[in-house]
Amino acid sequence: MLLLGVVLFLLAVLIGLPVAFALLLASAPTFLTGEYLPPQIAVQKMVAVTQSYSLMAIPFFVLAGNIMVASGIAERLVQFSKVMVGWMVGGLAQVSIVLSLVMGGISGSAVADAAMQSRLLGGPMIAKGYSRGFAAGVITYSSIITALIPPSIGLIVFGVIANVSVGRLLLAGIIPGLILTVALMAYTWFAARRAGYGADDMARPTFKEVANATLHAFWALMFPVFLLLGFRFGIFTATEAGAFVVLYAAFIGFFVYGELTIAKLVVAVRQSLSDIGMIMFIIIVAAVLGHVIVLEQAPASMAQALGALTQNPTLTLLLVLGFLVIAGMLMEATVNVLLLTPIFLPILTAQGHDPIHIGVLMVTIITMGSNTPPLGISMFTVCGMLNVTIREYIRGSTPFFLVMMAVFLLLALVPTLVTWLPYQAMGQ
Repeated sequence: MLLLGVVLFLLAVLIGLPVAFALLLASAPTFLTGEYLPPQIAVQKMVAVTQSYSLMAIPFFVLAGNIMVASGIAERLVQFSKVMVGWMVGGLAQVSIVLSLVMGGISGSAVADAAMQSRLLGGPMIAKGYSRGFAAGVITYSSIITALIPPSIGLIVFGVIANVSVGRLLLAGIIPGLILTVALMAYTWFAARRAGYGADDMARPTFKEVANATLHAFWALMFPVFLLLGFRFGIFTATEAGAFVVLYAAFIGFFVYGELTIAKLVVAVRQSLSDIGMIMFIIIVAAVLGHVIVLEQAPASMAQALGALTQNPTLTLLLVLGFLVIAGMLMEATVNVLLLTPIFLPILTAQGHDPIHIGVLMVTIITMGSNTPPLGISMFTVCGMLNVTIREYIRGSTPFFLVMMAVFLLLALVPTLVTWLPYQAMGQ
């Protein structure tokens, strides 16, 4: 029945059926033909998954991100990034990378970040002589940083599905996000110097200019600091942090920057309802398929198959991650996290791997899949917005892919880079 469900899912995706309905179709054979599993169970599972307190963090952070954009926080972060790194070789490309780092707390989504940066920086990069493939590559691969920096929607979803501390997961993404930022900036400097991509027509900023830019974006930059301190001292959970950020963004927008109006707030709420509805619908139907996967004993079968190949925990981890690379190319990141976590997490934890480590690796590698052919969502989004052909994109983005894989292998083989901060900040 599970095999039939997989076939139906793939057919539904190929004919263009929305992913949520394709997931329901994949679950249908088990519920409609199995005497032991009445259809009422599917409805119960849909309702049950929505009763998670941790899952409430998603709508809070989505709303907070849209309010931050409407309140001028996002624009201040753009200007801050330009002052800090716009003077470097490959200036606009460097701005794209740093902007993904500081904007992670606003969008929480790699695809949203890639689309936003295509509008803000893609056109200017091409106009200044950057190759179209290089511009698209730096935007898509820097957007992966957004999936690691709090509040990452992917990490929240993993925490809910895996019953792992969402607060620790969010903290665990910070050091990998910083490492990826440095690696991408280093390659961009090297590539831009070879290709002759100059700075963004800026001189090296003076101390006064840096201080002014920091002051101008101060309240925007304080957002991740408040999150880190809140988690460290147990002031709030991830869900409470989401509620706090909504109030914080609204307060800054109304009373500090003065750019947020009631009309803009209504637009932000309306956009958030659309985003939240899409995300939550996928989550509730994926919960049904996840229940089917467990009943069909897919994790046990997969563990047995992997066990026949190797008993080495590191090799098992690399095999699973290799599978996730392929899965990320074919399906949207959130869907992959929902479907594959119940299958692979029990296998890896049984061999001694830390679930916090696994969560960050899964979310990172699956998010990267949205940048690669044949069905990468971020890839198609950026290429469509910048009028870049797939051939140009592959030529320009392949070096970024290799840098990403090098960083990923480092994180996979040195787990403490992921787990040190959450366990130090929140205790064992």
